Amino acid sequence: MEEQQENQHGSRPAEPVALTTDRLVLRAPREEDVDAILAACQDEEIQRWTVVPVPYGRQDAEYFVHDLAANGWRTGDNLIWCVFERESGALVGSQGLTACAGRPGAAEVGWWAAKEFRSRGYTAEAAAAVARYGLRELGLRRLEWLAYVGNEGSRAVAERVGFRFEGTLRSYSEQRGRFRDTWIASLLAEDLSG
Repeated sequence: MEEQQENQHGSRPAEPVALTTDRLVLRAPREEDVDAILAACQDEEIQRWTVVPVPYGRQDAEYFVHDLAANGWRTGDNLIWCVFERESGALVGSQGLTACAGRPGAAEVGWWAAKEFRSRGYTAEAAAAVARYGLRELGLRRLEWLAYVGNEGSRAVAERVGFRFEGTLRSYSEQRGRFRDTWIASLLAEDLSG
């Protein structure tokens, strides 16, 4: 068995890890996903609540797949999954698990959902799978969810997964050159159910 390398998360997988749920498959982004990622990130809500570039072009989707995700898996510090509906194979969103620099054992979670797949419980289902993987398989001690104040959809997902709200960080997170107030919540291994 190949020895696992260490990073901010602790041990990390030698290769990208796929996760499955009853309705979803989560796997590392691939070249064939570029068009679907490009289409999804045209949505104003994704642009409003995330740090994706605006306008979002093909080169941004290619960067997401070939650089951000590929390097994130290589170093183990930024694990990115595309989330697909098992039945149709359609891209329903993205999930990420990013090591918190300088805080071993802590990682930030993040997600976006394609407009046509919102309100089906897919994002919470995928986020729960990522949380279990991070806390149980990687042995992380703490997951953090951060979202700009007002992102009620993301907050509902975090609460459904079991994140505990900790407060508001004023002028905390940067989005395209502007600092915004940010909600923060956490999830520990003992908070997981099932």
